[in-house]
Amino acid sequence: MAKQEVAFFWFRRDLRLEDNVGLYQSLQSQYPVIPLFIFDETILERLPNNDPRVGFIHESLSKINTQLKESGSSLLIKKGKPQEVWTNLLEEYTIREVIWNKDYEPSAIQRDAAVAEILQSKAIKVLATKDQVIFEEAEIVKADGLPYTVYTPFKNKWLEKYQSIAPVQELDASPYFSNFFKSEFDFLSLEQIGFIASPIKVKPHNLKLIANYHETRDFPALDSTSYLSPHLRFGTVSIRKLVNWAVRKNPVFLSELIWREFFMQILFHFPKVKNKNFKSAYDGIQWRNDEADFQRWCEGKTGYPMVDAGMRQLNETGYMHNRVRMVVASFLCKHLLIEWQWGEAYFAEKLLDYEMAANVGNWQWAAGTGCDAAPYFRVFNPDIQLKKFDEKGIYIRQWIKEFDLGYGQPMVEHAMARDRAIATYKAGILK
Repeated sequence: MAKQEVAFFWFRRDLRLEDNVGLYQSLQSQYPVIPLFIFDETILERLPNNDPRVGFIHESLSKINTQLKESGSSLLIKKGKPQEVWTNLLEEYTIREVIWNKDYEPSAIQRDAAVAEILQSKAIKVLATKDQVIFEEAEIVKADGLPYTVYTPFKNKWLEKYQSIAPVQELDASPYFSNFFKSEFDFLSLEQIGFIASPIKVKPHNLKLIANYHETRDFPALDSTSYLSPHLRFGTVSIRKLVNWAVRKNPVFLSELIWREFFMQILFHFPKVKNKNFKSAYDGIQWRNDEADFQRWCEGKTGYPMVDAGMRQLNETGYMHNRVRMVVASFLCKHLLIEWQWGEAYFAEKLLDYEMAANVGNWQWAAGTGCDAAPYFRVFNPDIQLKKFDEKGIYIRQWIKEFDLGYGQPMVEHAMARDRAIATYKAGILK
């Protein structure tokens, strides 16, 4: 008996049914659509078995599965290496079309090319669509076709192009849900995937918290951020919805969303930045890279309250306030002369919202080695930052329980560290 012809939609960083470009496109197929998610073993094997991000992905997939059941469908979940999973699916189904939304990280581009090659060798139609950004790849470039490497002209071009399509269209796929493959796939538990629940949870996002974003964003004690970043990272919210909202409500928040796309196109055009300096002139800097100093930074035991509060918040919750991220990153690179890749890797391990392009971009900004970086002689004074942005010490007391008992001495004196950093950078920059 001939197997039924089907199409597949492959969920990845787009864990929602609402305004999902690839999903919308797939449901226009003449074939019933099987929704698929693959827990990629090449990623999972690097993570602890209670990684909260895996738990959040699983929770988001469960919500999707519940929605799909309302239309008589369900989500197919597989665990394995994507190429092997797809090879096995070709044995199980007569696949005619496969659609996914693009991912712009170097390893994802390689993975998708390898999967596409397998599918296309079987004459299967493959379509990769734009979903996680408003503008991708070479859509925002200079007049000569080269990518922007400075944020402000990129932002100006971005805004100009957005105005020509504003408001960007949001897609409603619900009228086509009857085109899903009718199925009752077994929904794998977190334990079946090899993980357990984490005490650290992703908070619900709340746009109401950022109505006054431009006034409150630098003050960590106010806790006035939206908690959107993990939801953007895993696609549980639509970037089109957020941008259309920000254009109407808050241009400063819109600028942050444009920064996100700026760093994504930098990573796309210059994939070396994932672990190398954008400005190769900085390759000659002689970093101290002291492992004991790095451990004190990781644990939040530097003696600088703003730095320590930020690191403890990160370790306990998977979050860190954006202003504090700048302070702790500057401290690692400038005060301790530890190269940014160490800090970037630690953030990648801990942050619920870890996203390679933004993490690498912001770390290189702090280190002074990036495309649109703070100059190397700019060294944040953690004590001044504390006085400016947490004057009453509300934030630091929240995360440093022993603060009022007499806090420890700074592990390095600011003026000395600043002079040392500037001299080291000056001596190391290649002419």
